[in-house]
Amino acid sequence: MEYVHANVHVVEEAPAVQKKRLPLWIIYLLPSMLIFLIFTFYPFVKTLITSFFATTNTGALTQFVDIQNYIALFTDPKYLQNLGNTFLYLLLTVPLTVIIALLLAVLSCSNLPGMGVFRTIFSSTMGISVAAGSVFWNLLFHPTAGLLNHIVMTLGGKPVGWLTDANCALLSVSAVSIWMNLGFSYLVLMGGLKNIDDSHYESVEIIGGGFFYRLFKVTIPLISPSLFFVLTTALIGAFQSFGLIDMLTAGGPNNSTNLLVYRLYKDAFVNFRIGSASAQGVVLFLLILLVSQLQTKLTERLVTYQ
Repeated sequence: MEYVHANVHVVEEAPAVQKKRLPLWIIYLLPSMLIFLIFTFYPFVKTLITSFFATTNTGALTQFVDIQNYIALFTDPKYLQNLGNTFLYLLLTVPLTVIIALLLAVLSCSNLPGMGVFRTIFSSTMGISVAAGSVFWNLLFHPTAGLLNHIVMTLGGKPVGWLTDANCALLSVSAVSIWMNLGFSYLVLMGGLKNIDDSHYESVEIIGGGFFYRLFKVTIPLISPSLFFVLTTALIGAFQSFGLIDMLTAGGPNNSTNLLVYRLYKDAFVNFRIGSASAQGVVLFLLILLVSQLQTKLTERLVTYQ
């Protein structure tokens, strides 16, 4: 703004316009938000859209088929068998993993000699990859040269088709899965047990409570947050189990170990049925969401926070 006063030409500068800056919390969150949008949200939306279309072998959308991909899934006997295999696998692996890990953690907290060595052994499976573990168990399960069948024949039994018999294959894979996941669950529960104050156990001793009273009335309620965490991670991990199935049985024999996630992989990357595989992905997501919500509702009442 310019004006003249007493023959003096004065120039008044306009106030500088301050630029608005983004809040710091947005700047800090931006990388995580971008990663989430690119690698989680966009693939999910893309999968959801593709599930309503017929596709080419390259995944290009060709024709809108409404919910025909979903109808085809739930009228396919093999897919229903895969669904049953998955829930049976969950029932075999999740409870046993948590129970065995809890018992080993309680045992490790005792004052028995050599517990340091046993703690290392119990948690050692955390450092073993799925590939290495699968090779190890393939050798044990070998129908002729395997150690397990050698023991069975030494005891007078007949060789067992641990991975080749449809009646045994899922049980064998479940046993390997429990062994592979035991180390992580054990360490989490050990951490929970170490946080329990000794005064709780001293109170039990005063009233004459035994081992089972202490376990069910003190230990389990006080480590219930750790138990809930282990149960949730074991459940989601069982739904997503792929590596063991692929390396031990490849879904066989006779479709007996073909779980939902392995069926999805085969349809998407072997048979190139992208539309059907996308529908399977949506169904698997909804199943995990539903089971996780039911588990949360059923167990959150039992969780005790110190």
